[in-house]
Amino acid sequence: MPETPSPNHGFPGRLLVFEGLDGSGKSTQAALLGKWLQSKGYRVFFTEWNSSELVSSTIRRGKKKGLLTPTTFSLLHAVDFADRFERKILPPLRAGYLVVCDRYAYTAFVRDAARGCDPAWVRTIYSFAPRPDRVFYFRVPVAVTLRRKLASRLKMNYYEAGMDLGLSDDLVESYTRFQGRLKHEYDRLSKFDDFRIIDATRSVEAIQAQLRADLKPMLTKFPTGVRLTHDG
Repeated sequence: MPETPSPNHGFPGRLLVFEGLDGSGKSTQAALLGKWLQSKGYRVFFTEWNSSELVSSTIRRGKKKGLLTPTTFSLLHAVDFADRFERKILPPLRAGYLVVCDRYAYTAFVRDAARGCDPAWVRTIYSFAPRPDRVFYFRVPVAVTLRRKLASRLKMNYYEAGMDLGLSDDLVESYTRFQGRLKHEYDRLSKFDDFRIIDATRSVEAIQAQLRADLKPMLTKFPTGVRLTHDG
């Protein structure tokens, strides 16, 4: 039986997007959902933000030397995403896979707006990116992400903390203010982009159960054919 094209993008696959602040738990949940979908026999492809090799080295060098303005930051990430979309997202969508994206164009909408770029201009740059079938927004207070970040002992980097914006000379304070900006943008987008809001302060098990329940109606007539692939 032929696969029914998605009403959102016209391809036989389905595009499932996970968005949220760093430390919201979205990456863990995306990985768990991918494995669950695979166990049910679905063809799954998993992809992450900033995974293109085209400009990743340029972005790293620019960050290291402090050369990136908000506009160049935005344009470089747009090139990176466009390459990732053409090479890693579009082919499995055309092939009828369930494509699980750990971050999508909404990450750019949020980060670029938080750095002062015009939101309408940013949306125009990413106009090639089709609307997903689901966008799961993992909403969590900034204080929780900060606590998780400090508990993980992972180094808080310069750009993650928004230090390039001069919000504060203190790394933790700058992180708190910048992540607050990001959360504000996510909350704003959630009202207009049909986000499925996930309370990310709950247990891993409770969140995963919610995700599976949400997707079951979509998957009722979706074809199976076991295969899980990853863009890494």
